[in-house]
Amino acid sequence: MPVPVDQAWAVLLDIERIAPCMPGATLTGHDDAEGTFTGTVKVKLGPVSLTFKGSGRFVERDEAAHRVQLTASGADARGGGTAAARVTASLHEEADGTRVEVRTDLDITGKAAQFGRGLIGDVSGKLIGQFADCLAGKLAAGSEPAPEVPAAAVAGAAAAEASGAGPVTEPAAPAAPAAPAVPAKVAEPEPEDVEPIDLLAVSGVGSAVRRAVPYVLTAAASFAVVLGIIWWIKRR
Repeated sequence: MPVPVDQAWAVLLDIERIAPCMPGATLTGHDDAEGTFTGTVKVKLGPVSLTFKGSGRFVERDEAAHRVQLTASGADARGGGTAAARVTASLHEEADGTRVEVRTDLDITGKAAQFGRGLIGDVSGKLIGQFADCLAGKLAAGSEPAPEVPAAAVAGAAAAEASGAGPVTEPAAPAAPAAPAVPAKVAEPEPEDVEPIDLLAVSGVGSAVRRAVPYVLTAAASFAVVLGIIWWIKRR
């Protein structure tokens, strides 16, 4: 993260700010005082779509050690599986910002578990990479310096002040009559429709399968030809 460790610590605890960077995730509620949050994660597994609804809780927030630990669990709304995780993130100061080490103990059941331990680890690493890139981009955009005031304008203001003329201002427009106060209705913001995580695309399995299709078809055709020849010889 391209910010000092103290600023990175504050950002990582800001659930509203970091949730949009997590692929497929939508924050539906949070309580900063209690350290709890709720949300959904959309997952696409080939033709199958899963929506995990769950909740999480910060179990440790050690500001002195810059270490945070949280637990989260969820279940697919249609019974497609469950997921539970215990995540520990530790922040370390670097010359150009902050390095965040993330360790996750993850338990998955159902359709998503068919990927296996190795592939799930690869997918998790790629998703964390996407999350980190998104967050770093937001932090870099938020830390851009304010636009500089042209030197000519500064010099002109200084000359006017030195001559006693004071700053030049436009005459104020007459104030409009105040309108009667009408109580405003505050509408609840609707959750944005996020794109689901395409696990096959992230893992690269989908492209590997597409590349293998021509070879599989060729092998199947060759096998059929061999069977046809054997059948013809037996008939003869």
